[in-house]
Amino acid sequence: MLSLTDISIRIAGRLLIDHSTVQIVPGARVGFVGRNGVGKSTLFHAIRGELPTETGSIAFPPRWRIGSLAQEAPDGPESLIEVVLKADVERHALLHEAETARDPGRIADIQTRLVDIDAHSAPARAASILSGLGFSTADQARPCAEFSGGWRMRVALAATLFAAPDLLLLDEPTNYLDLEGTLWLEDHLAHYPRTVIIISHDRDLLDTSVDQILHLDRGKLTLYKGTYSSFEDQRATREMLDAKHARRQADERKRLQAFVDRFKAKASKARQAQSRVKMLERMKPVTALITQDVREISFPAPDKLLSPPIIAVDDAVVGYDPDSPVLKRVTLRIDEDDRIALLGANGNGKSTLVKLLAGKLQPFAGGVVRADKLSIGYFAQHQTDELDLEGSPYDHVRRLMQGAPETKIRARVGAIGFSGKAGDTLVKSLSGGEKARLLLGLATFFAPNMIILDEPTNHLDIDSRAALAEAINEFPGAVIMVSHDRYLIEACADRLWVVADHTVTPYDGDLDDYRRAVLSARGLRMSGRDRASSAERDDGREKPRRNKTEKRTPLKQKIADAEAEIERITGIIAKIDAALALPDLFKRDPKQAAQLSKARVSATSALQRAEEEWLEASASHEETAG
Repeated sequence: MLSLTDISIRIAGRLLIDHSTVQIVPGARVGFVGRNGVGKSTLFHAIRGELPTETGSIAFPPRWRIGSLAQEAPDGPESLIEVVLKADVERHALLHEAETARDPGRIADIQTRLVDIDAHSAPARAASILSGLGFSTADQARPCAEFSGGWRMRVALAATLFAAPDLLLLDEPTNYLDLEGTLWLEDHLAHYPRTVIIISHDRDLLDTSVDQILHLDRGKLTLYKGTYSSFEDQRATREMLDAKHARRQADERKRLQAFVDRFKAKASKARQAQSRVKMLERMKPVTALITQDVREISFPAPDKLLSPPIIAVDDAVVGYDPDSPVLKRVTLRIDEDDRIALLGANGNGKSTLVKLLAGKLQPFAGGVVRADKLSIGYFAQHQTDELDLEGSPYDHVRRLMQGAPETKIRARVGAIGFSGKAGDTLVKSLSGGEKARLLLGLATFFAPNMIILDEPTNHLDIDSRAALAEAINEFPGAVIMVSHDRYLIEACADRLWVVADHTVTPYDGDLDDYRRAVLSARGLRMSGRDRASSAERDDGREKPRRNKTEKRTPLKQKIADAEAEIERITGIIAKIDAALALPDLFKRDPKQAAQLSKARVSATSALQRAEEEWLEASASHEETAG
């Protein structure tokens, strides 16, 4: 068991964790959540013994092995499979000793231990992990030094998973992965046989792979049973109860204090007054819910919507070498309000397609027609390297508004999320999430007709990801997304394109269908429900009526998804209504009341859209069935 007992951790004078106690049982799979900068990674340092606690203690069984992702990517001439195999230190040492051992007794001990730890199947296990993270059989034999930093961090993750420590600590592991690798990791962690704690802002991973949520908020650690969705429900209920308790306690304090103030000078009431003073001293304060506002993300609307299609690609061939193109036979169109997510493993050509659409690459053959006056905003995570580290958000915006009045420049800086003093903070002092917000603001500064977002959620916390999804949905132009975040894709995309086998094809299924296909292709276990549906599809007896059901199955899925969405949004509206019904809310906290009212309007609009989708899908299904 991992026991954190009355721990306090302070960094540079700032108290991050304040007298918190948590116990995590062996075999638990824990998602560790909280706003960026509250101290999640710092707690990992303390658990690994790299940072002392100010108070309390951290204890776990002495034989436990703790594993976490290396800070630096592996490098050197060794092959990927060799790097991963060496992560099992005991196996590596035993095999090395077996080559030189001469004592018969020691040789027997070594071979017995190698059997006990299943050493002979290790190469197959290591290859399976590397394959799941996107490395082909040929790649696994290549030297580590031949791969880029991002791919080598995948190797580091593979080595950590292969070592299978008793306590696995993972800090944002999906930041180095594409959607396909993320889907594999979700499945792998869901079946991890030992204790794992994952810092993540990926809702789907936290709903798929963990059974407990550890929440760090205002210096306190709280452990919740269940997935992230369950945690949100539990926390909302708890905070509502805490708010009510805090109000009742405030009223009681006011009543007791009024009695003391009134009668403390009267001898006949002195004893009663003193009694009330002691009651006030013993009354433990209840911390009411403090709303931590999430800064909105917004994209300026284009001045004029263009006539469709805004981009038409006809039989294009594109790449970097005419003799070895990356993509061939690409034919597609993009309309003015499309929401398209690109699927496909890294290295298949998603970035090449994005560059073709953005006009950064010209086709070797075929044609690309763009609407007149089409403007494109492009966001890519690697663009953080292009920011001026010694400049502030204000400096970056001022360069785009030469000659504009100071007030207008400040207003635009505030509009992209850096109001007041935050606008003058140097970029080198910004967090990863703040840099991402700045890049999003700069990429869309001139109100483009189309936005291309390449992994925009890296470094954004869960609430900021939700704000990004809302901004995408409110943007009237076209959006092309490349993301490993299923929540963002499911919340925003209405079309899926798969980039694979040197071309681009529309995908008719949804992300659940795609997940099953990815896991099946990578030879992974499927849930009972997935196996049943897969068996039904592969059963030869179903083939005669497959053509008929093929058309209805996506519609059935759309109907089910719409029904689930309607139920989810209805639940949200009910919770908002319950909060709005609290006595004196508008008088006590008008800002929170206004936010709740605004949230209800947005939820009502979302409910209307979900109901319209349900009606359309139901009507189409009836037509197909008839």
